[in-house]
Amino acid sequence: MNKEDTILKSANLKTTKKRMLILSLLNNSEVPLTPEDILEKTSKEVNINLSTIYRALSALTEKGILLKQLSNDGRTYYQINNREHKHQLVCSLCNKVVLVSCYPLKKFENDLCKETGFTITSHNLEFSGICPECAKKL
Repeated sequence: MNKEDTILKSANLKTTKKRMLILSLLNNSEVPLTPEDILEKTSKEVNINLSTIYRALSALTEKGILLKQLSNDGRTYYQINNREHKHQLVCSLCNKVVLVSCYPLKKFENDLCKETGFTITSHNLEFSGICPECAKKL
């Protein structure tokens, strides 16, 4: 049994070729992907359409397997939920996404919990800017 099969079975989700392909793609991606990115990367391997991808992403998100994030660019990105906070830097011209580590945020989060009494279960942080490739073109 492979990793994707185990993940789906542990979440009581039907193991389908399309779900396993989507999970594998997200497991091997270094950056969050949009449904359109997933369609582009999977349509060569299997007959799949955007509505099937959205249904699979919705089921995987509802089970806590994926994280869903609406970006400042209006696009929705998905990534594997490995229980680590993730932050991203997005190019406002080409939409390139780079994951960044922000260790001081953990201290800020802990301080915020102490100060407010909240138990923080998630947060989203996105920085926008212009990537080096796009900056060269300006």
